[in-house]
Amino acid sequence: MRCLNCGQENKDTAKACRKCGSDITLAPAWFPDWKWHARVLAVIYACTIVFYYGVTFLLRKLPPPYQLRSIPIEMTPWLRHGRKFLPDDQLKPPPPWPPPVGNP
Repeated sequence: MRCLNCGQENKDTAKACRKCGSDITLAPAWFPDWKWHARVLAVIYACTIVFYYGVTFLLRKLPPPYQLRSIPIEMTPWLRHGRKFLPDDQLKPPPPWPPPVGNP
């Protein structure tokens, strides 16, 4: 790395020039300020909102089987009014756990 002050060639890992002693570490060329952060956040929020409404619009265009507004009661028996449990003749115990590996 060459010193910008005196032109002396130095090691790439050096922090100061070995001839004139000036600082040769490179400072970042750009520092983000609060306006940049606000602009970036505004773009992120805008993209998120556009994405949300775009996906919502596209999902509404799907064929009717995929856009279910009401769930059939057969799929959700616990939401029925009245009897909410199976009758005794339809009850069966769960299978044994762990399942048997083989017959002894």
